[in-house]
Amino acid sequence: MAAQAFSILLALLSAIAASDAAGSVGINYGRLADNLPSPDKVVQLLKSQGVAKVKIFDTDPSVLSALANSGISVVVCLSNDQLAPAAGDQSYADNWVQANIVKYYPATKIEAIAVGNEVIAANVTGETKVLVPAMKAIQASLVKSKLDSSIKVSSPIALSCLGSSYPASAGSFQPALVDVAVRPMLDFLRQTGSFLMVNVYPFYAYKDNSDQISLDYALFNENPGVVDSGNGVKYNSLFEAQLDAAFAAMSAIQYDDIKVVVTETGWPSAGDETETGASQANAAAYNGNLVRRVLTGNGTPMRPNDPINVYIFALFNEDQKPGPTSERNYGLFYPNMQRVYNIPLSQQGLNGNLISQTDIGRSRNKSPTANNRTGAMSKTSVGRSWCLANPKVDRHGLQAGLDYACGEGGADCGPIQSNGTCFNPNSLVAHASYAFNSYYQKKARVSGSCNFDGAAYVSMQPPPFGNCQYPTGN
Repeated sequence: MAAQAFSILLALLSAIAASDAAGSVGINYGRLADNLPSPDKVVQLLKSQGVAKVKIFDTDPSVLSALANSGISVVVCLSNDQLAPAAGDQSYADNWVQANIVKYYPATKIEAIAVGNEVIAANVTGETKVLVPAMKAIQASLVKSKLDSSIKVSSPIALSCLGSSYPASAGSFQPALVDVAVRPMLDFLRQTGSFLMVNVYPFYAYKDNSDQISLDYALFNENPGVVDSGNGVKYNSLFEAQLDAAFAAMSAIQYDDIKVVVTETGWPSAGDETETGASQANAAAYNGNLVRRVLTGNGTPMRPNDPINVYIFALFNEDQKPGPTSERNYGLFYPNMQRVYNIPLSQQGLNGNLISQTDIGRSRNKSPTANNRTGAMSKTSVGRSWCLANPKVDRHGLQAGLDYACGEGGADCGPIQSNGTCFNPNSLVAHASYAFNSYYQKKARVSGSCNFDGAAYVSMQPPPFGNCQYPTGN
């Protein structure tokens, strides 16, 4: 009996350890758009997808009120233009904390304050010099309100603050930034028991170096890997190499003990002609594989025991963001709350226990890949994508898309004719999915080829319609 009890205890401890090893996935909820749903509807969307963490870029009252009693943890932000006032006047910081934190907490689960965003980047600026004083002022205000043990203070850094990032083991901060901002901030984080926020975007590295970086390596797809010439470690994803470069930079100045949270990472579903790699299929692959990588546990080669915690950028496509086309196309959802592409966003989603806004039809006929215990894609589906009909679109919309695909679009619709191999199941959704996918693959899965006026979406899982073989283009 004692041996049996010990075995049960050991199994329980192993399960707990495995659970602890898994990281968390949150989402950045930006609002630089004029067509977004109300915060109340957004909270319902987040809950329907099993999302338990969100990061916002301000302290908007309507958003913080909507998040109250939702169970969703939130990171709020003190904007860059508020750094100097907060650093120079403690009463400003006190008033800000009273109006934006104390007023909402604990009904709204504020867990951290991001003081500024990417203030520590490529160059030293005026904002760089006031960053840590502003962080200290906000911390002092939290202490006065007895919230310092519940709410952490940090600041997201950009990877451009690294003077060296390749190979990962040679990661180091730009010398001009170390004494001005990096070391003071890391000292503050150590003293307060907080963590470093890091924004990591493999897309930018791939876009600028697509002749040297494998797309599969950038997207977490199967690939031969890249060996770090400094320590012989093989990396299978650019994301992990970039994150380890930040860890190496911290280690180089003796701050190995500080935890890290990736506060932004993502991939755009569309971009300008010069933005190599920006497409729906690549965005679906990157973010889908990222979620699987994070939720199935383990850290990076440099910190294998530290879970990887991330916030995907972003919840919605934001039509008023300045800059190149990609900036307006990082969203997981369109403003009408339909998915841009279909990926799981939580452990429930990986396990097939959630039904997405555009994936209702799958609940009756999930593929073995979708029910994989680890949530990982099978070797045969990694890197592939399909264009499927959205079952929530009305029959008129689906029929119009089907007519276009099979007519002017030039899709191969022979298999869905009455004597064709894919006629069954004989439903508009199944037939439209086949036609949409044929068109999408014919167009080499380029950005915009899976839309059909909102009647279609990109999926990284094989179509669920019987035994019909859908083309993949791979």
